[in-house]
Parts: sequence; structure tokens; C-alpha cells
Amino acid sequence: MFKKTLLTCFLLLPITIPTNTHAVESDRMSRQSAEQKKPERSSGIKLWRALNPKKLQLQSTAALVVDRFGNELYSKNADQARPIASITKLMTAMVILDSPLPMRQELVITDEDRDLLRMTGSRLKPGATLTREQLIKLALMSSENRAASALARTFPAGRKRFIYLMNKKALSLGMRNTKFTDPTGLDVGNSSTPRDLHKLVQAAMRYPFIRKATTSRSAQVYPYLKKGQLRFANTNRLLNSESWDISLSKTGYINEAGRCLVMQAQVSGQELTIILLNSFGKMTPYGDSNRIRKWVEQGINVNSGST
Repeated sequence: MFKKTLLTCFLLLPITIPTNTHAVESDRMSRQSAEQKKPERSSGIKLWRALNPKKLQLQSTAALVVDRFGNELYSKNADQARPIASITKLMTAMVILDSPLPMRQELVITDEDRDLLRMTGSRLKPGATLTREQLIKLALMSSENRAASALARTFPAGRKRFIYLMNKKALSLGMRNTKFTDPTGLDVGNSSTPRDLHKLVQAAMRYPFIRKATTSRSAQVYPYLKKGQLRFANTNRLLNSESWDISLSKTGYINEAGRCLVMQAQVSGQELTIILLNSFGKMTPYGDSNRIRKWVEQGINVNSGST
């Protein structure tokens, strides 16, 4: 009897396991979201009945617009896999935030982080020292390639293991037409479809750090001892527009991918995910985004006037 009572007490003792606070909050929000009753897709259908996809002329080769109920307002080549450039960095950030690595640990940029594939430049020279948290922010906000490279290089078991985890997480999210080959997006092998990227954006939305970092307009860091600050700006110029209420965003560009942009934004009070891939011209993703916004606003106004 005494042994049985002692065993019962032992089993009731609390067990403490060290965790990463960013990942914990993400998991907690995921569970709460799953526990809540999912809204039916029919909930938003009436709202969009005035929208005519034929009237929306986008320049991007592939595009997708989805509301919070999962209703697709517009799709164009949504299942075709193509290079996604720096959109890749959303997955890079999630793999880091899912790990127990200390966010305030200082990491040093080395020659290994230089881009020898496309020879892109960076103000983070070898020897620049920033915390893991700062590097994630610069990778997301200003698409800093050396920052993303350093995050993968310093990951336990190295870069190959990091890329393996990127692909593993993609599969866990149901992104079955997606492949990651490097953490920066500079490699043309990083590819996905608009529908898969919708899943990526929805997953990234569960990370408060990613939401804040991707919508910050600028950041100041001090990577060099006894030198002044470096200021980095967000690559999404729509964040400077009063016409937009953006919750998450990421841009991307390499020649093979064209101009890419993914966003979670509110348009006329409605939460929308916007995916734009392979736009020709630096301003095209922004032009397409504004065309989508006006198209949705007009549709909602027409629908409101007919009810």
C-alpha cells in the first residue's frame, strides 16, 4: 500500500522542460485556433458575390487571393510550382523560432555567409556581430541574405540539417508542392505554388515575432564595435501607404523568380491573404496589390448597396 501511494505521488509531480518562448506562443495559439469552431466557407461567399475575376487584370504570372474562411476570391496558375526567391526566409525564420536556441546569443558573420552564387552585396561584412533575434528580423524585414545564411550556418548539426528541417516543416503544413534548397532564397531550387504559399503565410501568422518583424518599417543595429549604427528598411513599400493595413508581408526577387510578394492584409475590414509570383518589373507586385484592393473594395460596395 505504501509503495502504491508513493508511486502515485511521484507520477503527480510537475516536470519542467526548457522551451523556446517564441515556439511556445506559436503552439499555444495553434491549439487555441484548432479548438475554436472553424468558420464555414459559406460564411464569406455572399460577401464576394459581386466580384468578377475576369475584371481583375493582374500582371503577375501566378496569383492567389483567399479570405479568412478559405474562400478563393481569385486564382491564377495557383498550382504551378515556380521559384519563390526570398519568400523562403519565412520558413527560415520559423525553423529557428521552433528551436530552443537562445535568441539573444551573438552570432558573427563570416566569409561563409557571402553570396557566391549571385554575388549580391551586403552591409553585414565578415566580423559583423548581431544577436540571433536581430539577424532573424533583418532577414525578414530587409531580406538580408547574409543574416539568413548565418542563421542556418550556426544551427546545430549545420546547414544541411537546417534545410532538411525546412522541408520537413513544409510537409507538416501540407505544402506538398514545395521544395527548399537553401535558407536565403538565392538558389533557384527554392520553389512553391501560390496555394502552398497560402499555407506558409497562415503558419507564419501564428508567430508574433514574424508578424512584427515583417511589418516593421525600419530597424537600427550596431554590428561593429566602436562604429555607428546601420539602418535597414523594409522591402515592402506598401507599408508606407495609408491605404494598406498589413499584418504580415515578405518580398522576394531573383531573375528566375521575378518579383514576388506575399501578404496578409485587411481590405475593407476583411482579412485577406495575397500571393503574387513572377511579376515583371520592380513596381508590378505593388501595382497588382493595389488592383486587388480596389477590386475587392468595389465588390464590397456593390454588394452592400444591393442588400
